[in-house]
Amino acid sequence: MISLILFGLLALLLVLSVPIAISLGIASTVALLVSGKVSGSYVPQGLVTSIDSFPLMAVPFFILAGDLMGRGGLSQRLINVGRMFFGRYTGGMAIIAVVTCIFFAAISGSGPATVAAVGAILLPAMAKDGYKQSFSSGLVACSGSLGVIIPPSIPMVIYATSANVSVSKMFMAGVIPGLLIGVSLIVYAWLQARKDGQRPGDYRPTRREMLAVLNDAKWALMVPVIILGGIYGGVFTPTEAAAVGVIYGFVVGAFVYRELNLKDLYKIFAGSALTSATIMLIVGTATIFGRALAIEGVPVMLAKFITSTVDQAWLLLLAINVILLIVGTFMETIAAIIILTPILLPLVTALGVSAEHFGIVMIVNLAIGMVTPPVGVNLFVASRVSGLTLETVVRGAVTPMVVMIVVLLIITYVPAVSLALPALFGM
Repeated sequence: MISLILFGLLALLLVLSVPIAISLGIASTVALLVSGKVSGSYVPQGLVTSIDSFPLMAVPFFILAGDLMGRGGLSQRLINVGRMFFGRYTGGMAIIAVVTCIFFAAISGSGPATVAAVGAILLPAMAKDGYKQSFSSGLVACSGSLGVIIPPSIPMVIYATSANVSVSKMFMAGVIPGLLIGVSLIVYAWLQARKDGQRPGDYRPTRREMLAVLNDAKWALMVPVIILGGIYGGVFTPTEAAAVGVIYGFVVGAFVYRELNLKDLYKIFAGSALTSATIMLIVGTATIFGRALAIEGVPVMLAKFITSTVDQAWLLLLAINVILLIVGTFMETIAAIIILTPILLPLVTALGVSAEHFGIVMIVNLAIGMVTPPVGVNLFVASRVSGLTLETVVRGAVTPMVVMIVVLLIITYVPAVSLALPALFGM
């Protein structure tokens, strides 16, 4: 009865377009009050204790760092570097879009932020060069998903906290899968551009121009080196790295590139605070929802049911992939991680799947969910940035999304893709 209230009320509120955090909070509170198993103070206490975590402090810092770097001119410098190396090839602008998303993913830690920063600059340029609008917007929306796969990644921080694993090891495990997806999208972009008759660009920079572009972009190119190098080198923790990213982004944007001013800072701080507050509210209410499930014994019942019907790791992983792809279509990424990790992780670890490998599989699944309607947040951002209808963006995202699903299966069934790099560094 309580489980029916929990899921039924959540589904009803989502259908009514109530925000995910509020839906989770209302459904959890009503179910717990009806059950009578906890006191009325359980929910407010849980909201506080669920975000009382040092690793979670990285989330608002990474959000602010990404906003500062995006508005401070770093994204434009990355695009200039991409144009210099790939502008001469067939589909050069499309390749530049994916490459820039890869670099910006290593700065922002957020999928929507990556789509917004890269799309605002490149989508108009791609339209001017004759690219189909559906193709370019769909490609940028899918490439923006790399923001949660390539470290630093906000969902990885949330997963590491939920699964009690090392954030640094999760970051390391996400490098090769993220690059593999990025290369696959580059190949798709090149093939599609050839199919559409896109001509090679005529941009042929001289050696002096190349050195000038690289010199101008050196501060932007140093961001992943400083943040990830500092984490893996043991200089600072991921949370401290996020704080370093904020300081670096501010100094470079304000005093080196001089593209940040007081008016920009007010908007950046306000926007970052709003985004951080939204995420933290989702973390709190999703944690309460997960605890309500645990009180009712839902994870145990589900585990018994699945283990009684599936006894092979490959089949279980296939079933979980299907579940996560479906969940990703209607549930926000962070909420899905917090709710599903305590349920699914024990099932896969019992069959010998490592927590880090499963974490990458889960995050890639939910990254694909960012470009699947009706709650594909990257689609909405790409639509807003490009000025196109949501239907147009969705049409262009279908094929690259299929490419991502193919790579997802490789990541799922070849654990070395995720675990080779952490093993190489003895993590």
